Amino acid sequence: MTHLPRLIACLLLLTSASMAAAQAPVFDDPSKAKSDKDFAVQGEYLGKLKVQDEEITFAVQVIARGKGKFQAAAFVGGLPGAGWNGETNEMTDGQRDGDAVEFENNDVIGVIRNGVLVVEAKAAMARGELKKQNRKSPTLGKKPPAGAIVLFDGKDIKQWKKGKVTEDKLLMAGVESKQTFGDHSIHIEFRLPYQPEARGQGRGNSGIYVQGRYEVQMLDSFGLAGKNNECGGIYETRDPNVNMCFPPLTWQTYDIDFTAAVYEDGKEVKKPRITVRHNGVVVHRDVELPKTTRASRVKAGPENGPIYLQHHGNPVRYRNIWVVEK
Repeated sequence: MTHLPRLIACLLLLTSASMAAAQAPVFDDPSKAKSDKDFAVQGEYLGKLKVQDEEITFAVQVIARGKGKFQAAAFVGGLPGAGWNGETNEMTDGQRDGDAVEFENNDVIGVIRNGVLVVEAKAAMARGELKKQNRKSPTLGKKPPAGAIVLFDGKDIKQWKKGKVTEDKLLMAGVESKQTFGDHSIHIEFRLPYQPEARGQGRGNSGIYVQGRYEVQMLDSFGLAGKNNECGGIYETRDPNVNMCFPPLTWQTYDIDFTAAVYEDGKEVKKPRITVRHNGVVVHRDVELPKTTRASRVKAGPENGPIYLQHHGNPVRYRNIWVVEK
């Protein structure tokens, strides 16, 4: 009986957490996400910062954190994959104040209004205006070449086990290709949901498993450091060279070249290798894969394997999926 109050308290905490999670907004459609004022603010901003007598290219990625809260990451030289000098930057918190969003870090102040971020650093005598950008992957909409195997083009789901589509003809997560592959290249387009109040692995989580064995993570990690469990990472194996994740509800691309493991007399003599282009930028180049992913669907072996799109409880969507066998 002495443990009963503690048990009740734990149950109440769990119930409150479940209710909060259930009420947190989840948008899988850009037109519906516009009802959240923060959605229009999040994104990438680029422009020139005048530092005394010199001008530098400066960029900021603004992350919506829900209920008028934001975080911003700054980049000198340009955006990731497009001029950024590679130097690490601290995150700065921001808050909505009426129609503006304000950021402040030491003596640096930033204010966003009408798609323009005004940055001012008093100590450095720096000032500049950054305009909102809407980048697109250069491989978005890429058509399958002659001889490609089209796994999904919005017309049918006959290539997938347990395949399901949305009303607007987008493939849903949790499907496995009926066909299996050895050495091959994959093109896939994916869209991560807008979940501003979610955090970490609960924010737009999915992944593409090459051969059902090796996962390239899909996650809303826009603006973050770029780790192996974030978008573009080879899960639990390798961080991407650069975090190329676009804002949620933006269509993104993976273009993957895969060389299967080689077996002789039942023993692996060559590890598999992979090259991954995320939104057109190489984030892994000819990387050796030392092991299968922990949650892989297929054990290591000489047999071909399927393409698996992981369902992790979030409404991630896919389109224009095709494979070229080598």
